[in-house]
Amino acid sequence: MPKKITILGEKILPGKTYQIKTDIARLHTRTKIEVPVIVSRAKIDGPCVLISAGIHGDEVNGVEIVRQIVADKYNIPDAGIIICVPVVNVFGFLIKTREFPDGKDLNRSFPGAKNGSLASKFAHFFMTEIVDHADYCIDFHTGGDTRFNYPQVRISDEDTKTFNLAKIFGAKFVKYSSQREKSYRASAVACGKKVLLYEGGKSLDINTQVTNAGVTGILNVLNALGVKEFPSSYNPFIEEEQVIFNESKWIRANASGMYRSVVNNGEPIAKGDVIGLITDPYGFFERKIKSPVSGYIICLNHSPIVNQGDAIAHIAIQNEDS
Repeated sequence: MPKKITILGEKILPGKTYQIKTDIARLHTRTKIEVPVIVSRAKIDGPCVLISAGIHGDEVNGVEIVRQIVADKYNIPDAGIIICVPVVNVFGFLIKTREFPDGKDLNRSFPGAKNGSLASKFAHFFMTEIVDHADYCIDFHTGGDTRFNYPQVRISDEDTKTFNLAKIFGAKFVKYSSQREKSYRASAVACGKKVLLYEGGKSLDINTQVTNAGVTGILNVLNALGVKEFPSSYNPFIEEEQVIFNESKWIRANASGMYRSVVNNGEPIAKGDVIGLITDPYGFFERKIKSPVSGYIICLNHSPIVNQGDAIAHIAIQNEDS
């Protein structure tokens, strides 16, 4: 007798796929904001994997990754359940902004409260009605503003199983990253979930390299968990050289002006190498920005104009045992 499973008030039967539209809040115009949740259950029991994106409404690369998973029917499991939420923050997605309508960052509002602010109430709903069912969570993000993140997976410290899944995901960079207070990842980990947080690209941008790495990473994980088994001809893509790190350094502009990067994202850099040039618009001033450390570039600022103190590059310092 199959186990009875109910998600968002819907009985989830074996071998069925459901698109459930949640209606938990309205705009000030009283307009409903519905968040589609796609739930697919196999006829065979197995783990539940939650794949989500768009906690920040302007991070559309992740939305595209989850969209492709659903469009190509990779979300139909052979065992267990796959839950896809392509756009968590529909509010922000509608107007291409990071925040919730109340001005709060949803990813600083978890685990939320039943009677809190709009963002807090939504976070509480997401945790209790959706995340609670999951065993594994894969969440997709991008760099903010003009900062482009090279594909990377972030995980919590001292969790061997999550680390192994991060390696299987296949991104070039895996970062042991401290959990931000009140973030979705911190709250899900506190509830015993195994969480992979993928960072790739920049806000309000879709990049093929980033989306391909994200889609392939999902397939690698689903295959490893036995949730979605692919034929023997399936060739999972894993970067030949994966860099594991827990220490990184932001490099900031030492002057204001026009900015031009002279390095490539994802590549190694040595201490003293020039990262970029800052000039004035008139041709009288030029200043080089050099790296104070050796490592790998995992994020570059794509803005052509910077102010003194702006973050222009993020460098991963490789662990000795990776």
